[in-house]
Amino acid sequence: MSTPGRGLHGRVLDTLGPAITAGEYPPGSVLRTDELAQRFDVSRSVMREAVRVLESMHLVASRRRVGVTVRPKHEWNVYDPQVIRWRLAGADRPHQLRSLTVLRSAIEPVAAGLTARNATAEQCAELTECALGMVANSRGHKLDQYLIHDIAFHRIILTASGNEMFARLGDVVAEVLAGRTHHDVMFADPDPPAVTLHVRVAEAVRAGDSVRAEELTREITVGALQELDILVP
Repeated sequence: MSTPGRGLHGRVLDTLGPAITAGEYPPGSVLRTDELAQRFDVSRSVMREAVRVLESMHLVASRRRVGVTVRPKHEWNVYDPQVIRWRLAGADRPHQLRSLTVLRSAIEPVAAGLTARNATAEQCAELTECALGMVANSRGHKLDQYLIHDIAFHRIILTASGNEMFARLGDVVAEVLAGRTHHDVMFADPDPPAVTLHVRVAEAVRAGDSVRAEELTREITVGALQELDILVP
């Protein structure tokens, strides 16, 4: 997937970023900007711009007289949506999917409970609309359309919780949901009980039942982990 709106340095990132996250350049590897500029047939300024982006993700560190050094994985900004996308596109996909889904199982049920307490009438209506959109697109191999409503549903859960830390995880959850779809880590049609659970979560939120909303969302995240056991063992 090309990095939109970033021109030449985006083209460099689309190759270099996945290569780093896939381990083609092990930690400690030194990348020479002059050599990279020649390899990608871009100017030094374009290459420096690409390196600055990689530095902002903590994938590399740039030092004078040394060059650009690949940083250890534990230093990466693993919450950066682009880093997640690159890792999902590579051999690290199973581990990345599992770690992100475990993160969801820890965060989203609590967020749903808070959303049942704090959501506005407008947010409740939007959540219900998203759940119904998921139902409408859950048959006939319409995963791309289903994904739109699925991402919107979970964004509302995180945002309407009233917790700004949860809200900032919206892009992370969106990436894992999109990654499951785009890399065929989904059944041809979504699991019907899972779709129904989303509808019931929306109902619990609308009713202000925080305990029920949390329980049902936990069922959703447990089901997502069970799907991984089947599809990405």
